[in-house]
Amino acid sequence: MDKLRAMATFVQIADAGSLTAAAWALGASLPAVVRSLAAYEAELGVRLFNRTTRRISLTEEGRRHLESCRQLLAAVDDAEAALKDDATEPTGLLTITAPVLFGQMHVAPVVTRFVQRHPQVHCRVMLMDRVVNLLEEGLDVGIRIAHLEDSSLVALPLGEIRRVIVASPAFLREHGRPQHPNDLLKANCVRLVGYAPHWGRFQEGSKTFKLTVGGNLEFNHIAPAVQACADGAGFGQFLSYQVAPLLQSGALETVLDDFADAPRPIHVVYPHARLLPTRTRAFIDFIRQELKGFEPGHPPP
Repeated sequence: MDKLRAMATFVQIADAGSLTAAAWALGASLPAVVRSLAAYEAELGVRLFNRTTRRISLTEEGRRHLESCRQLLAAVDDAEAALKDDATEPTGLLTITAPVLFGQMHVAPVVTRFVQRHPQVHCRVMLMDRVVNLLEEGLDVGIRIAHLEDSSLVALPLGEIRRVIVASPAFLREHGRPQHPNDLLKANCVRLVGYAPHWGRFQEGSKTFKLTVGGNLEFNHIAPAVQACADGAGFGQFLSYQVAPLLQSGALETVLDDFADAPRPIHVVYPHARLLPTRTRAFIDFIRQELKGFEPGHPPP
């Protein structure tokens, strides 16, 4: 049997959620899809789907095998596309989404350099502080700062960042440097409207905990909150990239680093696709190189 074709049929059934929808997407007849799945299950010696008259769902073995098939099919596509990309100049519309501030500081400059290198590509950048469904909103590539759970996306690591507590040197001289996160309960803290009332997660040994802090200053955007902390208004909690320039200039200092939670990963994500357009593949390769080694508090130049 053609195992690659059978794998592709299996993946399409899993993605489509039904044999009929998979047959339509593959441009094949329903009996052909049913035969392909049956032959593949017989070859493997396991049942990949639980099937009833009303629904079809992956078995535990099917769930494990699905990701292996995705990776193998993607590797085959990559090998074929690499030969074509060498001779093909990227063209067409490429839509990209990223968190607002990270996009302003790091993604937008990368996109600018990309279109300068590939002038036949038209890039549209959408900066939004919400999780965007790439397929539903017609977007090609996304930058995510979080642990990912959506298995319908391919996720490639760019680096990681961490949460930091910061204050200005003048504020620390006047009010002192906290020795434990609980010291923040008695301090003035600059907060963000619309976010959870507690601050992040702190790590103390094997225990993690959150704090509900208070203060007399709130903003609904990160940039003015960062500036307020630099101006001596109080403590603030931000992601490391959001305050990296002010940390490097000395306008802000971090505190309570010994209680910092584990770093958060940064990924470039895109929908599973057997044939990515040359422009999409070229941009993914480009941003992975440009942001290679992004580390907490130490962004690439």
